[in-house]
Amino acid sequence: ENPVLNRLLPEHQRKVLDRLSTDLPLAVTANLIRDEDYWKRCCTERWQVCDISNYGGSWKRMFLERHLENVVKCFIPNSTDPNQVLELIPLCKDYVRKLEVDQFLPPLQVDQKEEMDDDDTGSDFGDDEVSMHHYDIGVLITALPHLEELHLTYGMKDCGMNFEWNLFNFTHQDCCNLAVALKKCHNLKVFKLTQSKVDDDQTRLLVRNLLDHPCLVELNLSHNLIRDKGAQAVGKLINHSRLETLNLCNNQIHHEGAQALAQALAENSTLTSLNLRLNCLEDKGGEAIGCALLTNTTLKSIHLGSNNLSEPTAVVFSQVLAQNTTLTNINFSCNHLGLDGGKQLLDGLADNRTLTEFDLRLAEVGQETEYLIHQIVWANREVARLGSLQNPSAKPL
Repeated sequence: ENPVLNRLLPEHQRKVLDRLSTDLPLAVTANLIRDEDYWKRCCTERWQVCDISNYGGSWKRMFLERHLENVVKCFIPNSTDPNQVLELIPLCKDYVRKLEVDQFLPPLQVDQKEEMDDDDTGSDFGDDEVSMHHYDIGVLITALPHLEELHLTYGMKDCGMNFEWNLFNFTHQDCCNLAVALKKCHNLKVFKLTQSKVDDDQTRLLVRNLLDHPCLVELNLSHNLIRDKGAQAVGKLINHSRLETLNLCNNQIHHEGAQALAQALAENSTLTSLNLRLNCLEDKGGEAIGCALLTNTTLKSIHLGSNNLSEPTAVVFSQVLAQNTTLTNINFSCNHLGLDGGKQLLDGLADNRTLTEFDLRLAEVGQETEYLIHQIVWANREVARLGSLQNPSAKPL
């Protein structure tokens, strides 16, 4: 009510700040106190692990971001007062750059038994879907003008003996709310939606609202249920955005989805990293990706581990290794390339001077071939390292 802290002499300010309780209401401290030592005390007294390097070196930003995240994680729809979140927005909005929410609690189902006993209830599926949607994160993120990173997981931690599959549903309503909000987050650079059972229809809805996004450079939809139609939608996004990093690891993408991604990759000029590990591409998909890399000139890293690839894919990538001059990292681990496939890759590497990482663990290429390939890759890495030492201003590969 009468803030006089800034009028005090510096040494007196220090005495006051050192004695201030960290339990003071955030509504008071957020707007009045900038002192980093005070916010450091707030953080270290509340959390055991505090790494401010993840928060731009700011203790105040760390406290406000993590506090906001905790409030959202504990929000119970139809039970928690929405003002608990809304009241924080004016206090946090100038500081929040990143939000990581790895839990969304479902509504309390206090009337569940009554609903089951009611013979006149509507569609079981429709009612259940409506009743299980989570906190509308869109209300929050659209009110944070500086938000650059958003990491979400729709699930529940530590549910113990109360485990039910519907606790981990990313509902259609959740998806609609999120998709509309993402379109309004013009400064968003990184979006991650993982381990949330995201399917094809939901992927298409999200992508539709991310097309031509002005800032998005990283998209992570790993560990979901995305199949070919979802991958085809992401293919459209690749060439209607500024994406540099795309992670679709551990989904259910087959060759048709891979071919759509490959078609986009062949024309793309921004993507530098693509992760398709733990999908079902098989050789039709692997060959399509390889053919795209014969013309692509921007991709630096690709992960195709655990995709049931074999010799035909290795044959195409032999040509890629001979022609492509931008790829620095390839991962073929846990595939069935075979001895002949390994020899094809070794032949392709004969004149390659750019590849510095090549993972062939459990790819069945044979010990001798794997050793010879690693010798070539190691030599390339040394050349790159020496080059960066001689030209410190150049970015390392």
